[in-house]
Amino acid sequence: MISRLLTLTAWSMTPPAVWSPFHLAFMLIGILLAAFAAWKLRTRSEAFRLHLLFACGVFLAFSEVYKQLFLYYIENNRHYDWWYFPFQLCSLPMYLCLLLPFVPHKYQRIFCTFMYNYNLLGAVMVFIDPSGLMHPYWTLTLHGFIWHILLIFIGLLIAFSRMVLPTAKGFWQSTVVFAVGCVIATIINVTSHPYGNADMFYITPYYATTQIVYSQIAAKFGIFAGNAVYVLSIILGAWLLHLVYEILSHRTCH
Repeated sequence: MISRLLTLTAWSMTPPAVWSPFHLAFMLIGILLAAFAAWKLRTRSEAFRLHLLFACGVFLAFSEVYKQLFLYYIENNRHYDWWYFPFQLCSLPMYLCLLLPFVPHKYQRIFCTFMYNYNLLGAVMVFIDPSGLMHPYWTLTLHGFIWHILLIFIGLLIAFSRMVLPTAKGFWQSTVVFAVGCVIATIINVTSHPYGNADMFYITPYYATTQIVYSQIAAKFGIFAGNAVYVLSIILGAWLLHLVYEILSHRTCH
């Protein structure tokens, strides 16, 4: 029955090319709408914003369940592909948004700071090279694009409504979340290796990352070097984004 229901939404398409009209239109319109909505909602109460972020987590979770079932039953003919296990860096907001109402205020702010520092950066970078979002089915392609537009909305809402911890300590607390994510991702990559090619966070120790530039580093200096530079680059990018927030937050307070 599940397979039959999923077949009803298996609308085939030619995967769009990077920088095609589809890519450009969805990216530009989506980011503008996300920014506009985040700006308009910035003055709502914190309780409302936390409930909204939780609702985003619920939407992400249901859409991820749909994606996993579609991949298993339709695209991969009842074979589970560990490449699509839902624990990439851009998967974490699904879990963190669902946790927000149930953790103390301190951890709410740390999680929000992480989603601004790391997931906003990650979502924007995905749109520079969205080849991983392009599928031969409309629903999967739309899922990938909408998912990352929603991450941009979440990051901007957190920034516009001042839910970021605007200090160096706040940055390092968010980086601890990232480090824990890297550890969990590595455990998944190692334990699932006999069954597939999981590459959570793109830091598998078994083969070079598929990320541009870093794959070349791995080819020349080894997989560990490629992964290390990749992780350090993410941390550097997150720090720069946090620094921008600190500067703008300081200026608007004076």
